[in-house]
Amino acid sequence: MSATVRKPLPRDGALFDDWITGINTACGAFNATLLGDTFTGKFDSFESGAVRLSVVDAVQTCLYRNQHDVARSDDQKFFAVLQLQGQSGLEQGTQRAALAKGDIAILDAAQPCRIVLGEQSRQISLILPRQTVERNLHHTRVACAQRIPASSALAMMAGQLMFAALRQSKTGLAPQEGEAVLDALVSLLKPALGLAEAVDRVASDAHQRMFDKACAFIDAHLAEDRLSPEWIAQAIGVSVRGLYRVFSRQGLVVAQYIKNRRLDLCAQALRQAACDEKLYTLGYSWGFADSSHFSSAFKTRFGVPPGEYRRRCHA
Repeated sequence: MSATVRKPLPRDGALFDDWITGINTACGAFNATLLGDTFTGKFDSFESGAVRLSVVDAVQTCLYRNQHDVARSDDQKFFAVLQLQGQSGLEQGTQRAALAKGDIAILDAAQPCRIVLGEQSRQISLILPRQTVERNLHHTRVACAQRIPASSALAMMAGQLMFAALRQSKTGLAPQEGEAVLDALVSLLKPALGLAEAVDRVASDAHQRMFDKACAFIDAHLAEDRLSPEWIAQAIGVSVRGLYRVFSRQGLVVAQYIKNRRLDLCAQALRQAACDEKLYTLGYSWGFADSSHFSSAFKTRFGVPPGEYRRRCHA
């Protein structure tokens, strides 16, 4: 199935609805919110044997799956997401991953999630049946919304396998061939997916703990003007350079992460129906002392000013 959009349209336009309907049909229940003034996107899904995958294009669009969506659709699967171009942000539980070209991450269909598709974002989303993942990982807890960097051998080989699965699904795969492809992909990603068997586990766990401590401290002090890399580093017991390295391993920059967390929480408040707080007050409460800076930063991240974002969420 395929739905292509190359023109401006309102949130409830029929063409946008075709795009999200295609995603719901192929991947399960999702909702979507436009973050820009216009929508540009394309969706194609392919199914051959045991292989089910989709190619999703979009610009400034947020896909999300809440608990109600999980309850009304098949949750016996995972999504393997390969970023083909542009950037996207994935969130699931307390985990967040920023994906660039070639990066891979896994999402669990049994848990709510959020995917923010940035400028000219294109992804391959491959469905991994839960029984396939559990069989290969021996029921080890899967690391979801964790970036597997494009520079790693695992991501490079897994990406090639996903491309091959896409090509073969267009010409046809026998059921046993499809199952072999899925088993091979999970086995290939096993060091990154299985938390208990991660590569360089000791070093990785130490960095992850430090990153988690930094994120917890940031979240606890987001509303304070004095929040800075120097203060964070002192609070968690590392040098400023060490803090930068911890965030760099996650593909993040400290100052940008702080700003984006503040903006994300502002957006979360704006999505709540009961939120009637004045915009400058909302921005100030999350550390933006200047209202024009808040509005400009919000538009840069979400494609529209905060007032327009609130109107679209409650249209």
